[in-house]
Amino acid sequence: MTAPRFGKLRDGTTPAAPGGETFADLAAAGGARIERIASRAVRDGAWYEQGWDEFVLLVEGAATLAFADGSRRDLGPGDWCLLPAGCRHRVVATDPAAVTLWLAIHLPPVTPPAA
Repeated sequence: MTAPRFGKLRDGTTPAAPGGETFADLAAAGGARIERIASRAVRDGAWYEQGWDEFVLLVEGAATLAFADGSRRDLGPGDWCLLPAGCRHRVVATDPAAVTLWLAIHLPPVTPPAA
């Protein structure tokens, strides 16, 4: 039998420099992955367009997400979003004075049923 694991979401969350981010996998099973992301004073981050759905919860701090259609969304603690596969997005900015902490759940790609 495998023993339970415990941790604190904030452990290891301080990126080395402003504009940096750290990523830590907390668990993975069945093609899903749970990840902790810590962002510090990010400005105009890289664009992402993933082949899977991603559920993101902003735990601490603040952030603004931008999307390929030109829209933007501000997020604060407790706000979440579900980014569908193929949704082009990026982090435009995070709190310049504190670490922004995220919890991301990467869901396995859905395989359409055979015809």
